[in-house]
Amino acid sequence: MRDNRGFERILEASTPEEEAQLIYELCALIRERDPDVIENHNLFGFDLPFLEHRALVHRIPLEVGRAGGHMVLESYSETLAVGPEARKRNRFSVAGRELIDTLDAVRRHDFVVRDIPSYGLKEVAKYFGLASPKRVYIEGADIFETYQKNPELVRRYALDDVTEVDGLSRRLLGAPFALAGMAPRRYERLASAGPAMGILEPILVRSYLRRGEALPYQAAQQSAEAGLHEGGAVHLFASGIAEQVVKADVASLYPSLMRTFRIGPSCDRLGIFLNILGRLTDLRLEHKEQARRARRNSVESNHHGATQAAMKILINAAYGYMGAGSMALFADGRAAGEVTRRGRAVLNSILDALRQRGMALIEADTDGVYFAVPKGWNAAQELELVNAIGSELPDGIRLEYEGRYRAMLSHEVKNYALLTYDNRLLVHGVALRSSRAEPFGERFLHKALNCVMVGDVVGVRNAYLETVSDLRNRRLPASDLVTRVKLSKSPETYLAARNNHQEPAYEALLKAGRNHWHVGERVRFYRTRKGYVWLPDETEEATIVTDWREQADGKVAPQKTTVLVTHHDIANRRDYDVEHYVQVLRNSYAARLSKAFSKEAFELLFRVEQQPSLFDVDPPIENIEPLWIRHKA
Repeated sequence: MRDNRGFERILEASTPEEEAQLIYELCALIRERDPDVIENHNLFGFDLPFLEHRALVHRIPLEVGRAGGHMVLESYSETLAVGPEARKRNRFSVAGRELIDTLDAVRRHDFVVRDIPSYGLKEVAKYFGLASPKRVYIEGADIFETYQKNPELVRRYALDDVTEVDGLSRRLLGAPFALAGMAPRRYERLASAGPAMGILEPILVRSYLRRGEALPYQAAQQSAEAGLHEGGAVHLFASGIAEQVVKADVASLYPSLMRTFRIGPSCDRLGIFLNILGRLTDLRLEHKEQARRARRNSVESNHHGATQAAMKILINAAYGYMGAGSMALFADGRAAGEVTRRGRAVLNSILDALRQRGMALIEADTDGVYFAVPKGWNAAQELELVNAIGSELPDGIRLEYEGRYRAMLSHEVKNYALLTYDNRLLVHGVALRSSRAEPFGERFLHKALNCVMVGDVVGVRNAYLETVSDLRNRRLPASDLVTRVKLSKSPETYLAARNNHQEPAYEALLKAGRNHWHVGERVRFYRTRKGYVWLPDETEEATIVTDWREQADGKVAPQKTTVLVTHHDIANRRDYDVEHYVQVLRNSYAARLSKAFSKEAFELLFRVEQQPSLFDVDPPIENIEPLWIRHKA
């Protein structure tokens, strides 16, 4: 345990007989330290269910609440939504304290970035650069044995865990914490609430109630009956490789249009909506400037940074809230449609201005555009162009010079790769990146993208042949060929339908002796010629059984001991299905470069020697050119 005032303590029970006393000490320590927030990683999935179970066995009430309220920890079922996905789980609550699970914050972050390889604490800490070089790692299955031999090592491991949780919280939860000071909702609810319905609407309702005014009547229903409105514009102008690419973006387009042209819900007779939008916009700019001036990573910098981020969340939710139909009290579909109409007009005027100046348009989406400038232009010339076009836009609408890139692969709308001038590769869109990606394929793709965007076609070909050779000579370990998937079926659901339809992820688990898993869990596996093999994470921890509450007398039914495989048992194997993965390389990874070449060039580049050629005489690889997108002279 640790807190933000420098307190640290390790509670331990070296024998089973001491477990009850440990639980009493934990509850007493929480009451003594009296925290506002209790947080951990997988708090609702492991820590609190396990603690609740052990307290039930010992008949100990978990009295961890604040004096004056109900002291005992309570649990209830809820539906957790992250983006379009929703799943049921048990949530916990206690009077006077906020319970925060950093795993929820990681899931929400990955819904946006879609590149976090695993949601486990150790992997996430590495992803965010929070893991100390001296961090202690112990596999979950080895913790008890290690404690018996070297208890100090396990103590260090436990303290490293809570240190990383603190880092995760500071990294991902600053904005929700700041929102708790703005919205009439608890921090623990804001940490998982949607910004429109969960935060903006309570602020609007509070304003009306404070003034003693009635809320809008049937506005939401009338908005829903008015039908859908047209959304933002999306354009793909060209596919292929572009050099000297610029991104121009309208700063907060929809909020700016709403504020500039006073577009708000017609049912908001007090004008609260636009007043909040304007005030938040002004305050955000002030906090953003204060954060810029403060010393980096200081308390002041973090405070202003989190506050401006929280305000940005609310500002950007305003348009979506108006268009939410029957779900929102202050909905107004016509007003939302007027916002998008003006947004499309602004974007079209930017595109027309770029065309008139001969720029090569690549893609545009709602409020921004990628385009290629003449070869040899410098940053000052690019900025001058963006400022000139921005000066032609309506007052209150600001066009920003968001970035410049050495090259870009345009694949599909919202699916592209960028190469910066310091040779960093940035990949966007599910067509080019996926959390399911096999490491060997992703490594090839990144190498090939770096080559193709600088015109090194020979390098692309060599990267492909080297990877095929590595597969056929089994130079790659099994850990390089695993795919990661999220489980959507409980053991009961899958087993009931297994005879009619078998799925690789579940079959890999069952083959390894795992009969328990939970919906939403991510697992890794690879294919052999004899079936599928599960690869546990390096720090795989025990699965928690879900029937504790059914043991009303506190006696837990004996669990059958199963020796499961470990990460090290599997990771270095070479028993994968070689030809399957050669096909995966071509059809899943090389195929993502298809828009960079003509069909004939693509077939030649990604043909292995034993395949027949499309040509009588193959043209030299070095003569192949990518499909270039270039400025029109």
